[in-house]
Amino acid sequence: MCGIIGAISTEPVMPILLQGLERMEYRGYDSAGVVVIDEKDQLQRVRVKGKVKDLIDRVNTQIEVFQKSQIGLAHTRWATHGKPSEINAHPHLSGKTDTIAIVHNGIIENYVELKEKLKNKGYVFLSDTDTEVAAHLIFDYQKTAPSLLHAVQAAVAELKGSFALGVLSLKYPDQLIAVCGGAPVVIGLGSDANYFASDYLALMSLTERFMYLAPGDIACINRQPGQSGVQIFDENNQPIQHEIKIISSQNIARAERGAYAHYMQKEIFEQAIAITDTLAGRLSETEVLSVIEGSGQNKLHAMLSQIDTVHIIACGTSYHAGLVARGWIETIARIPCMVEIASEYRYRHINVRANTLFIAISQSGETADTLAALRKAKQSGYSGILAICNVLESTIVREADGVLLTRAGPEIGVASTKAFTTQLSVLALLVILLTRNNLIKDNLIENNNNNLIENNNQQLEFTWVQALRALPHAMENLLLLDKKIQALAPLFKDKQHALFLGRGIYYFIAMEGALKLKEISYIHAEAYPAGELKHGPLSLVDENMPVIVLAPPDELFEKLMSNIQEVKARGGELFIFTHGDAWEKHCPVGGLPAHIVHMDISLADPFTIPILYSLPMQLLAYHVAVLRGANVDQPRNLAKSVTVE
Repeated sequence: MCGIIGAISTEPVMPILLQGLERMEYRGYDSAGVVVIDEKDQLQRVRVKGKVKDLIDRVNTQIEVFQKSQIGLAHTRWATHGKPSEINAHPHLSGKTDTIAIVHNGIIENYVELKEKLKNKGYVFLSDTDTEVAAHLIFDYQKTAPSLLHAVQAAVAELKGSFALGVLSLKYPDQLIAVCGGAPVVIGLGSDANYFASDYLALMSLTERFMYLAPGDIACINRQPGQSGVQIFDENNQPIQHEIKIISSQNIARAERGAYAHYMQKEIFEQAIAITDTLAGRLSETEVLSVIEGSGQNKLHAMLSQIDTVHIIACGTSYHAGLVARGWIETIARIPCMVEIASEYRYRHINVRANTLFIAISQSGETADTLAALRKAKQSGYSGILAICNVLESTIVREADGVLLTRAGPEIGVASTKAFTTQLSVLALLVILLTRNNLIKDNLIENNNNNLIENNNQQLEFTWVQALRALPHAMENLLLLDKKIQALAPLFKDKQHALFLGRGIYYFIAMEGALKLKEISYIHAEAYPAGELKHGPLSLVDENMPVIVLAPPDELFEKLMSNIQEVKARGGELFIFTHGDAWEKHCPVGGLPAHIVHMDISLADPFTIPILYSLPMQLLAYHVAVLRGANVDQPRNLAKSVTVE
């Protein structure tokens, strides 16, 4: 969502602010702006509807005004209240003298009530945003408060919602205020400057030392170098210290696009490396090791043998990963599993069974609905709360009992690729642990030959471990299909709709494939269980409807063939993704007009094959989007990290 950055330095800050905005472009936005205090102690502000490059062009037309400024704020906006426009773009101001400037991420839920209160005091509103309410409210308190910090603390006490704020004032030209009202804020500690931002990626080239604010924290930041220049106060306005985290600048290279045309393309081809990193140190030759991290890791590992039910909560692509995990957990571990969309879970009554493990999946660890669901779960009697996440210092990780980190590295493209497959990889590790414990528990009841049970379980786990160890190499082989899949893209270029079909666990991969195509190419795409075809979707099938079918040679293959024949009979254009020789056995050459993509994954195990089927879906969506001229990395209306409800 919105990106905020602030900097105070002994050197000019405009390059810092603009570079920070560029590094946060992946979050999704529609407008951008910057404000600084110039040499004459005046505010200088530039806002644009459009991209950061448009903001940079505007700044460069009056660079002499900005080039020596040593304190400032900048922002990229993803519209919530008020349409995308220059007047709604941040920063927002309040007051003709001693002016307040503010940037904001998130939503202020009680802004209507506060707006009426401020209007009655004579404040004039120029925008349609909820942000301007906060600017006027802080300015109003500044009239009588002993400091800018006190004014912000008083104003924040009246605000409801989940938000982050950056504030500066002409009355206090040597300090910035950063507010964590639930949306993420990270402080960067420099040798001659200090910074804050909504994402550490914005500051990676400036420092390796970071402090993460907790919900309710307010930081007062000045020019004193490092930690001495930052004072942090908790939700009760009491001084508090936070641990300094070191994030290596080596991560910068992983966040650069390099020779690839798009970040999404780079991230598709990074998946073998990402999986290797994710599995590193977590597998021996024969078994899964202790993989859960965090303060509650011992508790969670100990309770795995007692788990009778699993409850997974997620949004978007992470929800699809949860669905795949459900298939594994119920089929392999033989444990009941529920998967819910977080925004639905948080608003319904929950009946929690004894010995239930709650799992929250989020790439960013800041997804608003998932975080709210996790907080609800902590009050609902679950045996343990586990986060699956890509960001160690995220809010969801900090609030869970333990975490399975995905180690995908920075993912810049809005459409998730390597984050999805690394989520599936750590979920596979968890499934093996649950299966190990559950098989022992069940078999001890059914069979008194403990040695036989142990040997059988060890052999199963050995097979699954070898499947995971082979996964990166299988991914590298599968990505060799890139050119073949690119050749299919022209067949989708002028289509408006597409249908994805799968059965069993592959239906969930089909759901992910449909999401990828729709979000970056803007083709309306939907996935259905192939068995549901005749219950409605078949009415949509004609010669203009491409139908993408995931056709692994499993126990449901023959039933899937019947569904394929239904599409053929109605003239649908078939795109079949398959492996092995089942296709030739059931459909001799010439027997069925279709575009067939044969995948060489002969060395893969059935356990991991669903992960592999997601790669051609990603490649297809990518090449279709490129051919249609879409903004692959920053699709319209979407944001990478959804930090508002």
